[in-house]
Amino acid sequence: MAKKKRQRIPIQDKLDRFFDRLSEMFGPSLSHEIKQTFVERLTTFRINTIKIDREEVRKILQQQGFKIKQLPWCKEAYVLTNKSKRELQKLDVYQEGKIYVQSLASMAPVVVLDPQPGETILDLTAAPGSKTSQIAARMNRKGELIANDKDKIRFFKLKHNMEKLGVSESHPEQGETESKDHEKKEWTFTLRMESGQTLAKEYDAYFDKILLDAPCSAEARICLKTPKTYAFWDEKNIQDNATIQGILLSAAWQALKSGGILVYSTCTFAPEENEVQISNFLAKTKDAKLLNTNIEHLHELPVITEWEEKTLQRNIGNTLRIKPTKEVEGFFVAKIRKQPTKDS
Repeated sequence: MAKKKRQRIPIQDKLDRFFDRLSEMFGPSLSHEIKQTFVERLTTFRINTIKIDREEVRKILQQQGFKIKQLPWCKEAYVLTNKSKRELQKLDVYQEGKIYVQSLASMAPVVVLDPQPGETILDLTAAPGSKTSQIAARMNRKGELIANDKDKIRFFKLKHNMEKLGVSESHPEQGETESKDHEKKEWTFTLRMESGQTLAKEYDAYFDKILLDAPCSAEARICLKTPKTYAFWDEKNIQDNATIQGILLSAAWQALKSGGILVYSTCTFAPEENEVQISNFLAKTKDAKLLNTNIEHLHELPVITEWEEKTLQRNIGNTLRIKPTKEVEGFFVAKIRKQPTKDS
């Protein structure tokens, strides 16, 4: 029997349905406000402190006529206010991996994860590596970091970026001392191309912290002037992503040690991939505790506590929905601790 073809939905109908769902989530007034943010945003970037300090970059950009604004909630994050991304990418500091163009909201999960030197950390779905390099910088390259992506094309993009940004090597300075050589031995960075389940079996209850920036329907990246950003959208895509996310959550939990922290994030609005996903996970995972998540100076959207006539877990309000603006895209972040058990 021939495989039934998936019915194609006209692109405007997709957009209309997407906005209907937004209204169901947040009401007509707030959803209209969100709709105004589906535009091209100002260029934002992160200073890669693995290679350079923040003040040096600020001086270089100022000398080149670039005006930048620092973000109060992420000390290495900046908004470019007077020039284009293309102009920024022509600079040596960009070409040498000393700054990295990255959306502001995508820096938030690492802020919540709060990596520390000496920890063992897994970035489970890491490509292209923006958050991996942010984690490495915050660890001061001390400890163990594993970055994984099972997609071959994305994996090699990750590998390239980790080399360019200095995560994969130590970049010794001239005249470095023996203490510097010793410091290098304190840093272990590994790239893997495995499924989440394979990695979880190999690293059972191993990691102090895990970031799962899950593959998602990417609704927060929609730009109304660019139809290709929403041409892929439909409700089946949401359900397909939710299934994959559930599998990855289970794998991440297996790899997390007792007392460890898992941060789950998406760049979408769909409750099925956010609050519903986390609520279902909490319901079946008795040693999981959802921690309160907020970032000072970031505007928040209301958390969804009920969806499709189903009331979610009582503490689901501890999750974070970042409110989109013309600088920051929407994002969802949840922080979960693996509670110690009698057997652990």
